[in-house]
Amino acid sequence: MLILNTGGTFNKRYNALNGEMEVPFDNLAVEQVLKHFTYDVEMAGTIYKDSLEMGSEDRKMIAKIILASTDKKFVVVHGTDTMHLSAAFLDELLTDQTVVFTGAMVPFEIDPVEATSNLAMAIGYAKSQESGGAYICMQGSVLPQDQLAKNKKTGKFEIVES
Repeated sequence: MLILNTGGTFNKRYNALNGEMEVPFDNLAVEQVLKHFTYDVEMAGTIYKDSLEMGSEDRKMIAKIILASTDKKFVVVHGTDTMHLSAAFLDELLTDQTVVFTGAMVPFEIDPVEATSNLAMAIGYAKSQESGGAYICMQGSVLPQDQLAKNKKTGKFEIVES
């Protein structure tokens, strides 16, 4: 299994010099969660952006890494605002790989509970999932990428009614 850390709110930290929350160019938040696991999980930092800044080239980079890997199971730590776009993009390209997207509504630095819960759940789901495809894991739910979406008015992920 490989975790790809792309940034997003999960990773944001307060910069006391400019008074802003920023996505740092490191994997500290994800590493803090993974150090409590009883087994090793491979992780790579890739983009380090707020998801509102992500575009098609970033999605192509994520896809290139996944499609070139010998791993079959992936977790992508991603910003919540455009997670659905990246998951839908990847879902079209996947053959037998399982990719679970997760993130956080509140930065790990401010409150580690949600970020830790989402990442742990995403890893567990990816490890146990038999069929390939892209999934979203947020706030206690894991569903195929087209069945779970962020409601920007309520700040919660909801099941998409077909």
